[in-house]
Amino acid sequence: MKVTLLAKPLTNVYVEQIAGQFDMPDLTLPFWGSRKKMPMHRIVRLEGEGNYTVFHFADGSQLMVSLTLKKMESRLSPKVFVRPHKKSIINLLYLESIHPDKQQLSVSMVNGDRVEVSRRKASRFIKQVKGFQQELMILDSKPTAPVVLVA
Repeated sequence: MKVTLLAKPLTNVYVEQIAGQFDMPDLTLPFWGSRKKMPMHRIVRLEGEGNYTVFHFADGSQLMVSLTLKKMESRLSPKVFVRPHKKSIINLLYLESIHPDKQQLSVSMVNGDRVEVSRRKASRFIKQVKGFQQELMILDSKPTAPVVLVA
């Protein structure tokens, strides 16, 4: 059984608007001896691999950094990023559906990735998703200021 969460499709413009509401600044990540700024709202999910973290971005690109998932978790916005499993962190803006099963709960991301939810974290994860949905509904009901582009 598949449970769809968001009624409307996710657009880049919508994600850009929401990013401003959820306080999602750019992340500065160590990359090949230098530092690289990455927009936090474009991160779909993070995957831990030992002392490294693989970032999966909305455009399909990936970036591996030499920081643990635990260190990365403290740098991310807790309203939008949740940790459903010890090896992954997901961005709720890109969550497409939840797949409840008797043995294992999992989620599908907009980019097609499927992430397992650990049994220990399942109830907390569902509460976080419901809280996030309520915040989205509140944000959708508020009128937004028009975006003015200056040339």
